Amino acid sequence: MEFIVDDDVKKLIESEGCDYRVCTACMGPALVPVSVKAPKESDIKIPVGEHTLYISRIQAMYVNHITIDMVYEDEDIDSCPAFYTSKGGRFY
Repeated sequence: MEFIVDDDVKKLIESEGCDYRVCTACMGPALVPVSVKAPKESDIKIPVGEHTLYISRIQAMYVNHITIDMVYEDEDIDSCPAFYTSKGGRFY
């Protein structure tokens, strides 16, 4: 599989200094830091400078161009149940 990663996405990953992941979310494919949605072993890994862009196997079937408009803003992350994590039976 080949993916096109826009320069804006590469700059974001490098400037934020962390790995990112393309995963499934409420409004379609989402580009979020791995602190929001951790990578899985089945993810496709794309090196971006000293960091990694992970693409979920599910999204890889539908997306081959990673663009800056896939970035989820904080309010989108907070309102999407796909990003909730369970801690002791409670969701955060």
